[in-house]
Amino acid sequence: MRFGLPRAEDLREGLNADVERQVEPTSVDETLDWQGLPVRCHDCPHEDIRQEGRCDLGKTCVRDRRGRRIDRFFAHSPELAGRYLDHPYFEVRLIAARYASVFQLGALIADPESEVRALIASRLPLNRLAALKRDPDRRVRAAVASRLEGAELIGMADDEDYFVRSVVARRAPPAALFAMIDDADPDVRRIVARRMPAENLGTLSGDADPLVRREAAYRLPEARLRFLVDDVDVRVRYVVAERIAPEFLYLLVDDAVAEVREVARERQQKA
Repeated sequence: MRFGLPRAEDLREGLNADVERQVEPTSVDETLDWQGLPVRCHDCPHEDIRQEGRCDLGKTCVRDRRGRRIDRFFAHSPELAGRYLDHPYFEVRLIAARYASVFQLGALIADPESEVRALIASRLPLNRLAALKRDPDRRVRAAVASRLEGAELIGMADDEDYFVRSVVARRAPPAALFAMIDDADPDVRRIVARRMPAENLGTLSGDADPLVRREAAYRLPEARLRFLVDDVDVRVRYVVAERIAPEFLYLLVDDAVAEVREVARERQQKA
């Protein structure tokens, strides 16, 4: 694997104009490789498959700089993908990795481009993902978290990045989410409040973030909502007024906010 390669960000800067075009040019005069040099068939090693109609300059070509054309090439000739896993152009490695056998992907765990490593994380067998759990790029770690299960997944609940932890919170078994109720990010705690067993929501009903408390209020047993009738946030009290057991509605009929009072009084009249 070569590590002195141009970064994806550097290459994309020169390709943005092509990406924004609505109609893909088909003239061979506009067919350039990833270094901006013209692509010609006479020096291509795939003359045999061109004769078979599986590649076509300007439309289906592994040497073209446009990902769409590279993808068409491997779609027509997936057996060739393994040959391109060490190509200097990140887009070729990325697309080749989609088509290559999983048994050929191990070397790409250390690829210099995070997009390639993230793709590898989505395809490798689970027992090969350990090295990517602490990858420096959060997209790679998130891809790993989207596949792991059980204890291996919970082991990523302390990831430094909130996005990775949010993936863990969405996928972990509900009973295991108690370990995440003190997460530093309120968005993660909201996910936990939506998924953990309702009987364990007591701690989150006193969370510092009002939107976490509101999520807890949506799911707490009706009788336990009486502990939130004096919540400082009207959004929480409104949910309480909608769900609290009828015998406790009297605690909200004189609420300082009209909308909360109206919901409580309407439900009390119907009870």
